Amino acid sequence: MSRWLSIHNRTRGTTLPVRARRCASFLCRLRGLTFRRRLSPGEALLLVGARENRAEAAIHMLFVFFPIAAIWLDRTGRVVDTVLARPFRPFYAPRAPARDILEGPPELLREVSVGDLLEFE
Repeated sequence: MSRWLSIHNRTRGTTLPVRARRCASFLCRLRGLTFRRRLSPGEALLLVGARENRAEAAIHMLFVFFPIAAIWLDRTGRVVDTVLARPFRPFYAPRAPARDILEGPPELLREVSVGDLLEFE
């Protein structure tokens, strides 16, 4: 069952304007946003990984039909990299080891910066 989470940027003292669906299973992470035509307003996806590294935190945008903000987090919730991921690109990987990936509307890139601490509840 999916859990919807509020996202707080502890560094800036703000709450992000989206709620994230927690996605921890292999199948949920594998599917991600593939074959979706769009995100609903206020929707994001938190892909929860098992361990921190660059390879397992890589994403693809094949059969994702819209641009997204990809925000990579370490195990503590610290933002280690961000990118505007464009449709049908085969590969995006973080510059530093990451465990989790927050995928959401491109506007999220204005709400977070590398080094910010995010908290999910």
